[in-house]
Amino acid sequence: MILTGLFSDAQDTGWKQPWDGDDLTACQVGPGKFVVKDGLLKSEGGMGLLWYTPEKFGNCVIRVEYKTQKKEVLNRRFARRLHVTGVLYSLTKAMAKPGKMGEWNTMDITPDGPRTIVVLKGVKVTDFTEGQAVPPKVKSCEPDRDPRPGYIGLQNHSGSDTMFFREVAVRPLH
Repeated sequence: MILTGLFSDAQDTGWKQPWDGDDLTACQVGPGKFVVKDGLLKSEGGMGLLWYTPEKFGNCVIRVEYKTQKKEVLNRRFARRLHVTGVLYSLTKAMAKPGKMGEWNTMDITPDGPRTIVVLKGVKVTDFTEGQAVPPKVKSCEPDRDPRPGYIGLQNHSGSDTMFFREVAVRPLH
């Protein structure tokens, strides 16, 4: 999606914008939704998912620039470091929590075969390779790890959480 972010020259740099920004309706699931407002993607209305299904991604860098109006995504709800921004949800503990509320945060997610690295604001938060030990599941919503290429989705969490995204872009590694 070419929003107001850094990749308006995406074709020249190898970055691809998954959404075109015109019609997001067909890609949305749940009562919550995303709208384009003032050149930004904005979440509203509760739990929902903006899901890009035309292709699966792997061996790439996924760059997301986001801003929250409240405490960092999920960091206020769970004391455990397994449910915070930048981790592989419930599989890895955060190595750091550098994201800041009210500021633009750049997160690079790099799924490269069996290894996934997540860097947030220039600080490594996750470095996981398939086969490493993972903690036992505590909640029924905790997923199993699947290192195969997959779809990209942005999630609305609740009606009182508002997220803004100014960039969502993908660049192949190889």
